Amino acid sequence: MRETRRSRETAGDSGSALPRCRPGCAHAHTTGASGSGTPHRSDGRPPHTPRGARQTDPAGRPGTTPPVPGRPAPLVSAVISLLAVFALSTWQVVADGPLLGPDERISEALAGRGPVALTEFFTDLGNMQVALPVLVCAIVFALVRGERREPLYAALAMAAVPALVVPLKLWTDRQGPLTEATGYYPSGHTATSAVAYGAAAMLLVPYLKRSWTMPAAAVLLTAATSIGLVLRGYHWPLDVVGSWCLSGVLLVALWVLSCRSRRRSSSRTPTG
Repeated sequence: MRETRRSRETAGDSGSALPRCRPGCAHAHTTGASGSGTPHRSDGRPPHTPRGARQTDPAGRPGTTPPVPGRPAPLVSAVISLLAVFALSTWQVVADGPLLGPDERISEALAGRGPVALTEFFTDLGNMQVALPVLVCAIVFALVRGERREPLYAALAMAAVPALVVPLKLWTDRQGPLTEATGYYPSGHTATSAVAYGAAAMLLVPYLKRSWTMPAAAVLLTAATSIGLVLRGYHWPLDVVGSWCLSGVLLVALWVLSCRSRRRSSSRTPTG
């Protein structure tokens, strides 16, 4: 039998030497060979395997951009948490639960404290006559700047406040701290200030250089309203907590809708 070149090389080696790469084979596995730009391909054809067609994420890592199934998004977790706290507080009010005792003691300890003029001013921030004009100004500004859907979403969120709060007040029928009147849960002033100032902040944020200023102002105004209501004895603390949760759900929904609307508008805008 004729001895080939490969058999001669194999027979002459003792097995301790490293295997030699044959000329011409490495080019097919080198990035950029024959214009392919991908390993394991020697031609210019596009890869058809799932790995080759996979897109990279914003950080450059292979994979897909959407979140991994099974892991709830942060906004979903926030909404679930808000609804859970709201359900707990509402249940305590309706069933006369154990949380009402500490809630009433805290209210009795805080009611009447602080400067009357200042605390009364804080409570007025939740009046419809004060909070609604702020939102209307933000809506008009957004309309002038060419926004269409976002102002509509903000108006719908504001309209949802009385639509949700009034039936809840009638259903829970909770008595106020310093009065025999009922219908104090949840706090309408707190919900009004939170949604009005929060929605106004969302409308104005895209046009500000320091985008954190408007959300911070909305949080401070809502917190001031809540503090004033408790210090003046107009609401129990649990009334305010329930309104925080309810308003938070509305604001999260408004933020999601606004972000989707802006993404659609930017995708439709032709690039130069």
